[in-house]
Amino acid sequence: MPRQGLDRERVVDAAVAIADADGLGGVTLARVAADLGVRAPSLYNHVDGRDALLREVALRGIAGLSAALARATVGRSGDEALEAMAHAYRTYATEHPGCYAATVAAPAEGDAEHAAAAAEPIGIVVAVIRPWELGPEDQLHAVRVIRSAIHGFIALESGGGFALPLDLDASFATLVAVLVGGLDRRGADTGA
Repeated sequence: MPRQGLDRERVVDAAVAIADADGLGGVTLARVAADLGVRAPSLYNHVDGRDALLREVALRGIAGLSAALARATVGRSGDEALEAMAHAYRTYATEHPGCYAATVAAPAEGDAEHAAAAAEPIGIVVAVIRPWELGPEDQLHAVRVIRSAIHGFIALESGGGFALPLDLDASFATLVAVLVGGLDRRGADTGA
């Protein structure tokens, strides 16, 4: 019988807190149980093991990232929307590093719920780049490039990869300007 007051939401909340504080590697059933003041086997009443718990952290992270991107881009278009989206992406990843890290892996084959959730932030990126009128294949390439560039910057920043005494915000603004310039050029090349 599940412990009084303990439910799936509280278990995931605890896992998210651990992930954001100590990284995904810190999320173990033993650690979550200890933080909740229960024994690890009690968690199986709410999640089907560590992989299922990490999936829940990913879903929470995807929802948070999607909400942040949507808030940042509403009412904006073109360069302004891309810039706002990029900054919201970076801010979310910085403020919620564990949740963000969980969003990176593609959903398991056949996991329709995770796949649908993962499509939400991608859909926002697609909407943001729509003004460039790229063809379907170029649009997919653009989404991959944007995600890769922003994620790469985030990974280097969080990993201490930028040791030179140069303003990181200015470097990130340059990255976004390069992305916009690339889209402008690609759109021009395709007649947009």
